Amino acid sequence: MTAPDLRRSPHWSIVIPAYDEAVRLPGFLKDVLAYFEERDETFEVVVVDDGSTDGTAERVREVAVTRAAVVVHALDRNRGKGAAVRAGMARARGALRLMADADGATPIAEVARLEAALRAGADVAVGSRILEDPGVARQVRIHRWLSGHVFNFLVRRVGAVGVADTQCGFKLFRGPVAEDLFPRLGTDGFGFDVELLLLARRRGYRVTEVPVNWADQPGSKVSVLRHGPRMLREVLAARRRVDRLPRGGRPS
Repeated sequence: MTAPDLRRSPHWSIVIPAYDEAVRLPGFLKDVLAYFEERDETFEVVVVDDGSTDGTAERVREVAVTRAAVVVHALDRNRGKGAAVRAGMARARGALRLMADADGATPIAEVARLEAALRAGADVAVGSRILEDPGVARQVRIHRWLSGHVFNFLVRRVGAVGVADTQCGFKLFRGPVAEDLFPRLGTDGFGFDVELLLLARRRGYRVTEVPVNWADQPGSKVSVLRHGPRMLREVLAARRRVDRLPRGGRPS
């Protein structure tokens, strides 16, 4: 096992936004640590507590006491998933930077699929719960499946990002690409994924969508009926912002 060397940048940064995840996050965090320790590569785990009221930050700090690779960044209030991921990426230092949901719906080992896409030339690898692949399996409740497909259909109509599943919270970036994209984002809510992908395309980055294993977890914070209208407004506003930006700019 490689002990984290805080004097130099790690190879991996894993950014996990968390809002009231005291129950689900500890198990996933344990899986993340075990996976990257087994890989024997330097890494850091940046957990951003998005104004939780259930002791999420305290649970993570209990782990951080004995695991120097774990960093807790607590926001002063609930600002939204987009703001939380943006704050985590601002603190991340890794050559490769993964964003992953706190519920562990996508097993951490699926990062190997995204990593392969980067090795093949992608700048951004996006996990997909929609693209079919005989090597992956999905466990999802029917109403979540239907609502997700409806939202992604609407996003494709108004966002045109060229990605079938914009909302999967499992995405991998080259470090310089993350440093270029995340400070430019203006969406604080759940619609930030669409702005992120729109911006990546606008900046000329190579985006690859990768099928991943995924299992629906109870206790989801997202409801299409409750959050869908706001998310669509965020997508429309993001589209207008990105459309005003000049094309290109991708580093050589």
